[in-house]
Amino acid sequence: MRGDDPITAPTAARLPFPPVVLGIAGASGSGKTTLASELARTLKGITFPLDNYYRDLSHLSLGERAVQNFDDPSLIESPLLTAHVAELACGRAIERPFYDFSCHCRIQDKSETIIPGAFLLVEGLFALYFRELLPLYHLRIYVDTPDAVCFDRRLRRDTEERGRTVESVRQQYETTVRPACLCYVRPSAAHADLSIDGTEALDWKVEQVLAALRDRGLLRH
Repeated sequence: MRGDDPITAPTAARLPFPPVVLGIAGASGSGKTTLASELARTLKGITFPLDNYYRDLSHLSLGERAVQNFDDPSLIESPLLTAHVAELACGRAIERPFYDFSCHCRIQDKSETIIPGAFLLVEGLFALYFRELLPLYHLRIYVDTPDAVCFDRRLRRDTEERGRTVESVRQQYETTVRPACLCYVRPSAAHADLSIDGTEALDWKVEQVLAALRDRGLLRH
């Protein structure tokens, strides 16, 4: 561990929150969402993606919204995100906002009640970027996947599931996704307790996390 920085204090010194809170970060296409979903199924926990916390851009024109860089953490409403994770970490329910990516706006007067379970899996590009979130985690995980693999996965997803062209995916990746990853996401790996190879089999990645939880006395069964 790194000195007495409260952000990097040993796990044993952290408050024993009712849910066990895991932070899972990685580049776009790294496999972090798949890992979080499988861990939630295995641990009977809930996933908590950061995507719901993009800032409402309804004050901008549709054209202005469309050119925003959603790979920049400044577009995440981090104070609200942190407040909600803190509430869940204390075992209290929150009202999570809905975000409509088709218009890049928060859906007004609509929210979803989230009740914390035994495990809370906070996942997203910036799960380990925001310093205010780090003390709330019992285990911080970074999914480390080569850029070429990340791009291939994103290309397949966006062309097959979202109807985008290869060229549009490549242009976005080279102009915003990868530069933002190098600037914000990959450096956040320094805050991880556990780094996982994103190219390995899913069951092995899950087992590595379970082993880390066992070592820390965080498994309740």
